Amino acid sequence: MMDRRRLLAGTATGALALTLPLGLVGCMAADESSAAAADFITVDGQRLLRGGEPYRIVGANLWYAAWLGADADYGDRARLMRELDRLQALGINNLRIMAAAEEGPLNNSIKPGFTHPDGSANVAMFEGLDFAMAEIAKRDMTAVLVLSNFWEWSGGLQTLLQRVTGQYMDMGDPAHPWPEFADATAEFYANADAVALYHAHLRDMVSRTNSITGTTYADDPAIMSWQLANEPRPGGSDAAIARNGEAYLAWISGTAELIRSLDANHLVSLGQEGTQATNGSEELVALAHAQIDYVTAHIWPLNWGWVSGDDLAGTWPAAQELVSAYLATHTSIATGLNKPLLVEEFGFPRDGEAYSPEATTNFRQLYYRTIYDAVEASWRDGGPLQGSNFWAWNGEARAAHPDFHFRDGDRAYMGDPPHEPQGWYGNFDSDAAMLGLIRDHVRAKCRGLTEPCPA
Repeated sequence: MMDRRRLLAGTATGALALTLPLGLVGCMAADESSAAAADFITVDGQRLLRGGEPYRIVGANLWYAAWLGADADYGDRARLMRELDRLQALGINNLRIMAAAEEGPLNNSIKPGFTHPDGSANVAMFEGLDFAMAEIAKRDMTAVLVLSNFWEWSGGLQTLLQRVTGQYMDMGDPAHPWPEFADATAEFYANADAVALYHAHLRDMVSRTNSITGTTYADDPAIMSWQLANEPRPGGSDAAIARNGEAYLAWISGTAELIRSLDANHLVSLGQEGTQATNGSEELVALAHAQIDYVTAHIWPLNWGWVSGDDLAGTWPAAQELVSAYLATHTSIATGLNKPLLVEEFGFPRDGEAYSPEATTNFRQLYYRTIYDAVEASWRDGGPLQGSNFWAWNGEARAAHPDFHFRDGDRAYMGDPPHEPQGWYGNFDSDAAMLGLIRDHVRAKCRGLTEPCPA
């Protein structure tokens, strides 16, 4: 998810020319789940399939699953199991979670990470992911495992650059206003030493054997896809995008090839926001997904300045049109590539842009309904939009401080990462209206499928 402090201004004025070589438990009865769990998710044109049947995604982001799963003072395995039970009962069948976090000097990056500042592995975090994946598999859910981050909140590509250059830039530093952070981070793609560090972690993760189950990750059907990074983009300014475009596409192609050489069973996804990551270039989005199994898009109306948090009533109607247009653009891109499309991040503030779970969610409900209506129409009409993952699940967590800020040492992980107000976008276990809306969407998912639909 993007940082609210960086609102993008406009789109590119010219085309970018690049030349490169090319109480619900889902829809199945309990006694059927073990058979389905043996099937890997595959792609057939614009459809996702599992066991030969359409795999429609009603998903959530749960980036912190490995942190809760760690057998360490910052872990809470009992809470992780409670949250997974809640999500399973809601009908959620797919989770997007972090399988990387790079500790370093950036102000807003979470600690601990999967790797220490010197690059060595934090064994507890790897085993935390093992525990999370074992529990996800028990519930016949699947996961998208994200292998790094363009943004600073988990260390990410900027930290990998720092490890080889000794230099770094903090997101939100007044001395380096937007788009300097994005332009600086995009230098990663052409830095062979930084890419080598990224690939080393990738190899460790993709080749890993789960310490809980004894199953290799490459053979685990609970993994839906490996994702290259959270929201990778070739830069923030038009000049940086033009400068880094070829290296960006080469990194995508080379990394996808590396993953497939290690794991022939799982899909490969990019994690890109879509045209918002390329200043409007649909061509570059299509090129970026050419070596990838399905198209991804993220939609953030408040972060992108489409709505005002203090005037949701006045700004939502125009924003709804922009959301619908964004969905249409990426549906067109996916159709042209003959690939599935997932809206794997979408978030919206509570009414009045409040953070407390007591605040109402009337406009968030309108926003979710806009996304879900598009998904349901695609399910009915055979379109490429196969599902979505809302951002994000807070569950039973509550902000630890009256100012709703996350501080080093806090353990009440929630969907809002540590650089953001705690409670900004996540859904709590007490959000009855939101949970009811998601349940209705789950029921719509099952219509037309051979499995029985929940009541």
